[in-house]
Amino acid sequence: MGGYPLPMSRLTRFATTGVVAATSATLITGCSSKETFGFGFDPGLSSVNDITLPLWQGAWIAALVVGAFTAGLIFWAMIFHRKKDENFPKQTRYNIPTEIAYTIIPFLIVAVLFGYTAVAETNITKISPATSTAVHDINVNAIQWSWQFNYKEAGPGTTITGTPANPPVLYMPLGERVRFSLTSSDVDHGFWIPAFMIQMMNLPGVENHLEFSANKLGTFPGRCNMLCGRNHSQMLFTVKVVTPSEYATYIANLKVGQK
Repeated sequence: MGGYPLPMSRLTRFATTGVVAATSATLITGCSSKETFGFGFDPGLSSVNDITLPLWQGAWIAALVVGAFTAGLIFWAMIFHRKKDENFPKQTRYNIPTEIAYTIIPFLIVAVLFGYTAVAETNITKISPATSTAVHDINVNAIQWSWQFNYKEAGPGTTITGTPANPPVLYMPLGERVRFSLTSSDVDHGFWIPAFMIQMMNLPGVENHLEFSANKLGTFPGRCNMLCGRNHSQMLFTVKVVTPSEYATYIANLKVGQK
């Protein structure tokens, strides 16, 4: 470029291309949900989605606002502060108000996002008392390289153990809360159901707890999201959300199978 200013027509085309690309990316990302701009997630699939999705959307909106503002400053500098002649430009140092603003604004953004995140995390990790009979209990144990599911209502001898070749199926009753006890037999694993916007670690010697309800019938993929070894990518399972009566039938069949 040799230090000469870009022709205005080229600047205009460059700016227009950037705006179109950013708008297209936003629309493509949001189109994954027909009901709302889920940015890759759908509302109403689980009780966790109802809590997490607004936070997820708010974080994206904040990012887009900050990105648009930053892009505006960049284009403003490109257009109005281009090199106009061979004179050395005036140098400005120590603009105290600007430096204060650059310090306070990011701090406020992070503080607000942290506050909403803390509230959402508290609600998501809330567990019903152990004596509650309105909650189904399922033990989830991670092993290299699959999962073990034990339904408390079916008894201790009814553990479903999967393999990489035959991933197990985790049954959940529609609209009813399920309390998960998460453990690991060997290394760190991660119990992850992407569609439900939920993840918690399975740790050796530690029992983590997670409780939520699934609010839509269907099957949803689950996997380990911790790099736990050579067959990590094969640690898959399927979540099958069924009606409460179908869930009761499944539990009854597990009990019969043990007799």
